[in-house]
Amino acid sequence: MNLLLVAQGGGGNISILVMMVAIFVIMWFFMIRPQQKKQKEIRKFQNSLQEGSKVVTGGGVYGTVKRINLEQNTVDVEIARGVVITVAKGYVFADATAQTPNA
Repeated sequence: MNLLLVAQGGGGNISILVMMVAIFVIMWFFMIRPQQKKQKEIRKFQNSLQEGSKVVTGGGVYGTVKRINLEQNTVDVEIARGVVITVAKGYVFADATAQTPNA
């Protein structure tokens, strides 16, 4: 009788393990994978920046790229006529022309 209880308990542990693996796979498929794809798109955009591109910075500032400094990994962004700020290249996230509706 004791052998029967041990055998039944072992099967329960396997089903818990299978459920945990299934939860991890579902979480990866719906949360981690889309985030990785989005990060890859952002890196691709940052590497394709050119002078004159309209961008949005991580702080939500819209502007136009005036100069790209590859040595310091920075971008000079004109946010108003004659007002230029220097932003780390990693904080330029989006194309401003793609985000403005009905433009």
